[in-house]
Amino acid sequence: MKTIKGPGIFLAQFMGDAAPFNNLPDICKWAAGLGYKGVQIPTWETRLIDLQKAAESKTYADEIKGIVNDAGLEITELSTHLQGQLVAVHPAFNELFDGFAPENLRGANNVKARTEWAVQQLKYAAKASANLGLNAHATFSGALLWPTVYPWPQRPAGLVETGFKELANRWLPILNEFDTHGVDVCYEVHPGEDLHDGISYERFLEATGNHARACLLYDPSHLVLQCLDYLAYIDIYHERIKAFHVKDAEFNPTGRSGVYGGYQGWVERPGRFRSLGDGQVDFKSVFSKLTQYNFSGWAVMEWECALKHPEDGAKEGAPFIASNIIRVTEKAFDDFAGTGADENFNRRILGL
Repeated sequence: MKTIKGPGIFLAQFMGDAAPFNNLPDICKWAAGLGYKGVQIPTWETRLIDLQKAAESKTYADEIKGIVNDAGLEITELSTHLQGQLVAVHPAFNELFDGFAPENLRGANNVKARTEWAVQQLKYAAKASANLGLNAHATFSGALLWPTVYPWPQRPAGLVETGFKELANRWLPILNEFDTHGVDVCYEVHPGEDLHDGISYERFLEATGNHARACLLYDPSHLVLQCLDYLAYIDIYHERIKAFHVKDAEFNPTGRSGVYGGYQGWVERPGRFRSLGDGQVDFKSVFSKLTQYNFSGWAVMEWECALKHPEDGAKEGAPFIASNIIRVTEKAFDDFAGTGADENFNRRILGL
């Protein structure tokens, strides 16, 4: 068995214009000072990393890796969540997601160009990950079917199959590129994505011909908010789980509101994300199951809390993760009582 690596921290919710969050060296020193050992780096802006440059220049990739290493950290994964979202966008959400794209690719006349840009971004991420010595990558799948997630109005026959076929067609060239570079694509199963639960992931996997690189980023918070069994999920999909977001959540339905939230904001809705230890996720069981199945990737905190200050969440996150990581044993607990054995001894015990 292998010990889970960590604690790591996803930098997306922390990077900004103010120091120390506005450049890679300083944000890495900040994270290391809190006790983190790894950073997951968002790539949709160049504040922390230039994705294209990291793909095209091994020298630049080595410089980025050196900056992180100099702070006493490792890069856990790169993230293309926003670019992955743009690989597939239903027209109803075109304007809402336009902000994820460069300004020159926004607008109704640029949808095709925006998609092509997103696909190229993912291909850059494959090469950049390889240049950085990484073997897993975090992203979203995008969504063509999400407006029909609830079957009213009735879905036309074949709609779901067509949707997943098209989604797979868009991702297959990307998955093949990642395969070329020996990197797994880890889809964060998430509401708003066509890959939002186990069944939808299975549909996508089938449509890709069970592509070896179509893997999973496990985040129990999104499963809690959908009332899924997030521990049984590990039992089912552990062979495909190659990345891990440690994020807490709570679901407290009332007589007035449940899973859908009544269009309320994050503070008021029954299901909301919380800082680590403030929600309902049984992380001791989560870490135990992942360890049982020999998950050897990083435990990366993603902070998204409607109540707590992000810097407090980050400060508390490192020791929380560290306390849940199980250093695996190298011997069985009852080895002291072993009597030794050989084939003849075993046969005598069985009366043979």
